[in-house]
Amino acid sequence: MSVTKIKHTPHYPTLSVALELLKPITWFPPMWAFACGVVSSGVPILENLDRVLLGVLLAGPIVCGMSQAANDWCDRHVDLINEPDRPIPSGRMPGLWGLWIAIVMSVAALGLAWHLGTWGFYATVFAVAAAWAYSAEPVRLKRSGWLGPGLVGLCYEGIPWFTGAAILVTGLPDPKIILCAALYAIGAHGIMTLNDFKALEGDTQLGIKSLPVQLGPRRAARFACWIMALPQIVILGAMISWGLMFHAALIGALVIGQILAMQKLLKDPEKYAPWYNATGVSMFVFGMMICAVGLRGLAAL
Repeated sequence: MSVTKIKHTPHYPTLSVALELLKPITWFPPMWAFACGVVSSGVPILENLDRVLLGVLLAGPIVCGMSQAANDWCDRHVDLINEPDRPIPSGRMPGLWGLWIAIVMSVAALGLAWHLGTWGFYATVFAVAAAWAYSAEPVRLKRSGWLGPGLVGLCYEGIPWFTGAAILVTGLPDPKIILCAALYAIGAHGIMTLNDFKALEGDTQLGIKSLPVQLGPRRAARFACWIMALPQIVILGAMISWGLMFHAALIGALVIGQILAMQKLLKDPEKYAPWYNATGVSMFVFGMMICAVGLRGLAAL
């Protein structure tokens, strides 16, 4: 299929179109992970509410929103095939507005992060750099079905969790917190792989080597299931070793629920990937908060 020229119109984008570009629905995962970090730190939340609210604003609307704008700008030709009604390829976000929004929000993120302390600032610098490395040439890590989802999983789950804890303990978080954040970030690689199913046609045509393209839908779905389940099993074992039996039992029940949902997913991955994102992934993220609450209990001992 030939790629046609992107439509441009001479008007300014409306506020609703700009908000559509920033995709508020995608803000939830990093905001949730940041909240998990805050909870797991064991530090009183209300006494640090200003820093917590600034962190939530950075994790969701600003950094994640910026990454969506950058990705849509860099993906504008791909979206002409996969999703031509998006703001940039449809012409509703005219000219270079998509690019300028991404750049301005990148600068704003770094400026605000300066008020979150050393580790909060460093984490934000990493997240902003990763967003551009994922989408923009010549790096464009999203071309790799292995590196791209791993980077997104790290920035959606691991880095926000680490940041939420770091800004409250004013230093490096407890190793148990870092371990759990890292394991859930690894598990998120599978979530990102399932998310690539919706762009299978366009990725195939334009040579983007997502795992569904490289491995085929069924093998990619199997890999995603393993990479989601195994880190949670490790966390389950860690929770038991730390004496958090109640929390381990809850996480174990959620893992079993995910495994049952995976059986349906694997019957027809292309059909059931959206269904699994609404069911299995929800259980994954609930488990994150249960883990964070358990870690908070350890910190209080």
